[in-house]
Amino acid sequence: MNIACVGAGPAGLFFSILMKERYPEHEITVFERNSAGVTHGWGVVFWDDLLDEVEAADAETARDLRAHAFRWSGEQLVVEDRDPVTLDFPGYAIGRRRLLDLLLARARGLGVRVRFETQVDYPAELADADLIAVCDGANSRLRQGLLQQLGTSCQTGSNKYVWLGTTKVFDQFTFAFVETLAGWVWSHAYGFDGGTSTFIVECSQRTWVMLGFDRIGRAEALTRLERLFASHLDGHPLLANGSSRWQSFRTITNEHWQHGNVVLLGDAAHTTHFTIGSGTKLALEDAIALANLQDGRPLRSALEAYERDRKAALRPRQTDARFSARWFENVRRYAQLDPARFFALMHERRSPLLPRCPPRLYYRLHQATHDVAALRELRRWAAPKIKALC
Repeated sequence: MNIACVGAGPAGLFFSILMKERYPEHEITVFERNSAGVTHGWGVVFWDDLLDEVEAADAETARDLRAHAFRWSGEQLVVEDRDPVTLDFPGYAIGRRRLLDLLLARARGLGVRVRFETQVDYPAELADADLIAVCDGANSRLRQGLLQQLGTSCQTGSNKYVWLGTTKVFDQFTFAFVETLAGWVWSHAYGFDGGTSTFIVECSQRTWVMLGFDRIGRAEALTRLERLFASHLDGHPLLANGSSRWQSFRTITNEHWQHGNVVLLGDAAHTTHFTIGSGTKLALEDAIALANLQDGRPLRSALEAYERDRKAALRPRQTDARFSARWFENVRRYAQLDPARFFALMHERRSPLLPRCPPRLYYRLHQATHDVAALRELRRWAAPKIKALC
């Protein structure tokens, strides 16, 4: 079998690893439009469940991930100058470049060919391939040529965000909220190696405009953000790279994930809001699922099963991501609560009832979930809301 993977991201590289390990006779080539060593982004997060899944699929890759992962000890919320609130909720992070280097070395070690600086825009350019795995990200050019066949759609969120780095190492996943005359600005920060952290800044579109970020260059924007978050950065600078531009998150979905011998994986197939930290996990899970279905059954049957299974698995996470994004788009609704309640409701942000329930009432009911009377009150109050959602 001749397999072409378009895109040398986590999905494409891991799928090529799994297929080459299981079927050494297959000819597998990964095509990447960027040069070797060029990547965008900073660190990515994951938890033990992903390590377990990767280990079951390829123990060597799992060992590499464990050996190079940065472990953060919990989560922390800091609102203005109020006392921080912490939660014991550990996880892992790894630099995106380090992750790709590990996967690239593993793929090449198995005999996968990787061709950098090679752009693929149309399936016809890979006429010799029996299977074309499209893994070239949310901005997939190859998918663009199949929009009608795949039923691609895109919804854009209302907040603005920018993906930065810093030399301050956050050993807890830290949410820092700063109030300005233009509104709230906040960061999502976590260490991913011994000397660097991801530092995502987010705010409403209105705040972004009022603070002038729509009119100033990158250098001045970094300076302004360093001032805003000075008490959290402890004198460390903010860093920018190729991905460090202000964006509005785009939720991409596809009615179909496959057409002919073309199949979508990772962000080319779906995007989920960064506030649930699942992008890399979902990409690797796509690769595992597709490789597991290449078990001798006809290609059409395998691709249809992959689409069906992965869409079903993704559905609850897309719902979580939608409500999580909505929570951050309505920060003003919660930010005046005391930090402990604010943090509690942040962790409840995937709830479909939270946007429809007064925050203080929701918190009281959340804290009283073992109280039968409180549960009855919640059911009575929620019944018409749930009906409206259905």
